[in-house]
Amino acid sequence: MQRHEFENYLNTLLKPEQIKDFCPNGLQIQGSEDITKVITGVTATQELIERAIEEKADALVVHHGFFWKNESYVIRGMKHKRIKALLENDINLFAYHLPLDIHPTLGNNAQLAKLFDIENVAPLEVCNALSVPVRGEFSSALSAKALEQRISEQLNRSCLHIAAPSNRAIKTVAWCSGGGQGYIELAAELGIDAFISGEVSEQTTHVAREMDIHFYCAGHHATERYGAKALAQHFNDNLSLEAKFIDIDNPA
Repeated sequence: MQRHEFENYLNTLLKPEQIKDFCPNGLQIQGSEDITKVITGVTATQELIERAIEEKADALVVHHGFFWKNESYVIRGMKHKRIKALLENDINLFAYHLPLDIHPTLGNNAQLAKLFDIENVAPLEVCNALSVPVRGEFSSALSAKALEQRISEQLNRSCLHIAAPSNRAIKTVAWCSGGGQGYIELAAELGIDAFISGEVSEQTTHVAREMDIHFYCAGHHATERYGAKALAQHFNDNLSLEAKFIDIDNPA
């Protein structure tokens, strides 16, 4: 497959032009013209790049790439080493941040809904079809402990639970993968029983306790590995190339 064909396919699939982001989405580092093997992963770390080199990949597709807003323009140190490795090995780097969070079937939030058995998924932000945070419900109410166990088992890591003072059963839930903890207040205002995200801030605890909403912190990396994994499977099912998801463990 030619690079421009793969790039067009990704842009058609993930539609980066639909949403304003904190980084450029799409091709970030140009490499080989021909793409026969693709590695997907969460973040373009040195370790993931080296694994892509070992796999003799022509392209790397990640959720967290380079050139973030407010990031230094200077290419030195860690960034230089990463980019140098990609260029020396002719590996294309494609990155899709928010477009991979919000994709209705392959996205991080959509994949979490499947893992946690959440139904009737809809935007959390009213009248915003491209809402990054989403909401849904369980087929039957869960205890707070049961949801904690489900999250921990599905993500293979312990999650932090800050209990609502009422300790109410959980029927409705909202979530946002990665660093989406700031949306908890909106979820509480809408009367939702629980909110799940990848990170927790100091004020998150106060919101949960004072607005009577359960909060679960499940890990930034853990909540965002499944979009990249789903992409690899999608490529294998739909394109004439080989794709492989590689998970570089990150406890954060």
